[in-house]
Amino acid sequence: MDPTLSNDERVVLTLDAGGTSFRFSAMRGGRPCVETFTLPTCGDDLARCLENLTAGFEQVRQRCPTPPVALSFAFPGPADYPAGIVGDLPNLPAFRGGVPLGPLLQARFGLPVFLNNDGDLFTYGEALAGFLPWVNDQLAAAGSPKRFRNLLGLTLGTGLGGGLVRGGELYLGDNSMAAEIHLFRRKRDVHGNAEEGASIRAVRRVYAEFAGLPLSAAPEADVIFAIARGEAEGNAMAAREAFQQLGEIVGDVLAQALTLVDSLAVLGGGVSAAWPAFAPAMFEELNGSFRCPGGRALRRLAARPFDLEDPAQLAEFLRGDLRDLAIPGTDRTVRHDALPRTAIGRSRLGTSEAIALGAYAFALQHL
Repeated sequence: MDPTLSNDERVVLTLDAGGTSFRFSAMRGGRPCVETFTLPTCGDDLARCLENLTAGFEQVRQRCPTPPVALSFAFPGPADYPAGIVGDLPNLPAFRGGVPLGPLLQARFGLPVFLNNDGDLFTYGEALAGFLPWVNDQLAAAGSPKRFRNLLGLTLGTGLGGGLVRGGELYLGDNSMAAEIHLFRRKRDVHGNAEEGASIRAVRRVYAEFAGLPLSAAPEADVIFAIARGEAEGNAMAAREAFQQLGEIVGDVLAQALTLVDSLAVLGGGVSAAWPAFAPAMFEELNGSFRCPGGRALRRLAARPFDLEDPAQLAEFLRGDLRDLAIPGTDRTVRHDALPRTAIGRSRLGTSEAIALGAYAFALQHL
């Protein structure tokens, strides 16, 4: 972690807002300084939702070792995040017509308030102290001159979230809508969006379809993962198919996004725990090809993708293709890594931890 974060004594109140619960905490020096606790979201009742929100922040403020300097947290979108105004939320139906959540909390607590998307903050946290510095530390230890500065983040859970860090800065876009990858087309249904093929409900739906069950009888995604591994009773073929389809669609999303941003990618969210079940299909998609007129194959990605959860691929990624090239007309050489590459791996911090750290760092950066 950057020493400027780890040595900062300021306290920031944080929140990870989900469809069913609010998870409150506070950070100091880039680490939690109070124990996390939860309150129900009550997303169908705006008055109760806002009451729990303010009560939770008040409770966590009272537990802080020193007075906080800001509130900074993840909240679902669509939203005008810089203005703190939350729009019509699919999972929180009480939020309609624009709710000035940021101004409300600022008036209540007398502190600056920062709202962001959870996918953005997850990626920012992993870029500051998780996956991105871990990769660069591994490259340095291997003696490689290669370094990465950009990171794409995906969260696989209730929905499909995304975030992008460019050159150490969180990229938000002009409408606070950058990296909204849930709106990519779904490969298996061009009339549907990617989230319907890359989320908990997608895993359950495919399992139910192939197991011949009503959707209501499908187990949760973690149980389906256990079934796929032979560690729980159920339809193993249907479980494997559910994760194969998930991996294919996530791979397609990554291939499109990485072509645009040319970065590393990190996956978080509850479904990312099923990496062994969906990663093979994901990397098959990333390593696929287009067919040109005349039959020539064109690689899906210009940069070669590596699975950093695979020790053999990690070693090859770190090794690269170093060459000493002669400079024409001189007796000197220049060292060159001739392997354009990207890499995909899992969160090194944990999803909630990365979101909290991202929220903390974002607030300190803007104070």
